Amino acid sequence: MAEPEPVRPDIAPGFVPLDVSGLPHTLDGLLSRAAAARPGHRAVVTAERAMTFAELDASASTLAGVLCARLTGRRQVVAVAAALDPDFAVAYFAVARGGHVAAVVNPLLREDDLAHVLNLSGARAAFVDAGLYPRLAAVRDRLPELEHVFLLGPDGQPTGAAESFPEHLAELLAAAPPGPAAPAAEPAPDDTACLHFTSGTTGRPKGVRLSHRNLVVNARQIAVAHALDGTSVTVNHLPTYHPMHLNSAIHALATQVLCTTPDPTASVLAANQYRATHLYSLPFRLARLARDERLPGLRLDTVAHIASGGSALAPDYATRLSEHFGVHVFQGYGLAETSPLTHSDDPHEPVPGSVGRPVAGTECRVVDVDRRRGLQAGETGEVQVRGPQVMRGYLGAPEGSGVAPDGWFSTGDVGRIGPDGRLFLVDRLKDVFKYHNWLVSPSETERVLRQHPLVADCVVFDHPENDAGAVAHALLVLRPGAGAGGSAGPEDVAEVCRLANSRLPYFQQVRYAEAVSSIPRSPNGKVRRRELRDRYLGAPGDTVEVPGAPTVPR
Repeated sequence: MAEPEPVRPDIAPGFVPLDVSGLPHTLDGLLSRAAAARPGHRAVVTAERAMTFAELDASASTLAGVLCARLTGRRQVVAVAAALDPDFAVAYFAVARGGHVAAVVNPLLREDDLAHVLNLSGARAAFVDAGLYPRLAAVRDRLPELEHVFLLGPDGQPTGAAESFPEHLAELLAAAPPGPAAPAAEPAPDDTACLHFTSGTTGRPKGVRLSHRNLVVNARQIAVAHALDGTSVTVNHLPTYHPMHLNSAIHALATQVLCTTPDPTASVLAANQYRATHLYSLPFRLARLARDERLPGLRLDTVAHIASGGSALAPDYATRLSEHFGVHVFQGYGLAETSPLTHSDDPHEPVPGSVGRPVAGTECRVVDVDRRRGLQAGETGEVQVRGPQVMRGYLGAPEGSGVAPDGWFSTGDVGRIGPDGRLFLVDRLKDVFKYHNWLVSPSETERVLRQHPLVADCVVFDHPENDAGAVAHALLVLRPGAGAGGSAGPEDVAEVCRLANSRLPYFQQVRYAEAVSSIPRSPNGKVRRRELRDRYLGAPGDTVEVPGAPTVPR
């Protein structure tokens, strides 16, 4: 068998080197540096409270001392629920300052996944918010290594908790002895600082080991890519507090405003109130804002950039928001394994549908899914990245696990690189399928379905087909008033699919479809196609088989 062609390292043109001068060696050094440079400047702001860089730094030092007194041994794992509250920032940096490892936990996890990530990480202590605490209490007997539980976030007893409940972070700080903390010896730059967990869309969440160097370098990469500096004010309108936004803003000496109200218009009001320069949100929230009937009455006074991340934002929604507010909407790309950001579009000149070019210090290439050979610009294959933000390896696996010996990481995402180096994502590798040996991207079919005026939302997955591989199966959320009498029927579903199929190559056309009331999504807005496929295939329902699809050319 012939050897595969070597992958060329210059598939994505325009590599930009990264300046790492002046970067601290440790994660908590980002905060020390910010507190020394701008002690009185506001670091984190909510509707209820605000913390300056000096206050955040002092609280982190005090809590680091408390943790060192409570935990025996060096480099213990401390879980920190990523609640959208300044307390997360305090606990996150305190764990690093104490020489321990922070396991960042999604506060929206249910009991089984919560037990899984805490056991996987071997957490000895956990900071959780009031909403997560009852779920933790329900599985506490399954967590033999967990010794200490503390509360963070707004004061108050957790819902459904017993009369005796854990100490609050504020109580720990108030009771701590005065004076500087005495944490463990400073870790090395390549020591693990943080554990992130994959989204679990293709199996149980995996633990990702990120070093101090990974996180500090990525903080600078993000700040440069997003044009963040000491004059920036960012609004964080995500369900949880992602360390990406915390680390990059602290590095840039920027102020972060945490908007905890899910209503998409709340982020606009908060941006105007605090004179924000950047608005960060998720695609499903920005899509809701673009469709909101209140949009015509909204304006952005000072925001220069709207940033979307986590999954793909449909280009028409990005264009609608950009044209309405008169500001650019840009997207980025990254994974838990890459700290997370590897790509960002130009905040000043974004291209709808693209996640942009690699951030400074990062290389990107696309390889054939089967043969693993390098592909030319414009060809579709699996995306691979290499850079200083790529993880040390998966938790519980050997050093460097998941990363090739030459440093390339296979993302599991399918995409193509344009001639100018911009990356266009197509789908998750585990979501694409083949029909007549053609690679079918569910996202591409969904994009065309959404162009129909009756379609409010949709998802496509594979439906096994004898001999041919699989065909597209669509779930459609039709807009109110669709169909005769205001309710959607099989004829509406068929009509939507017929029009979409007329605009698609035969191998991407929809064969089966049905109307549903909503598309289930994870808390961060991602669609779990595997779960939907298992739920709907073979289940009783109003599945429509679209006549004549796919229309195979003769």
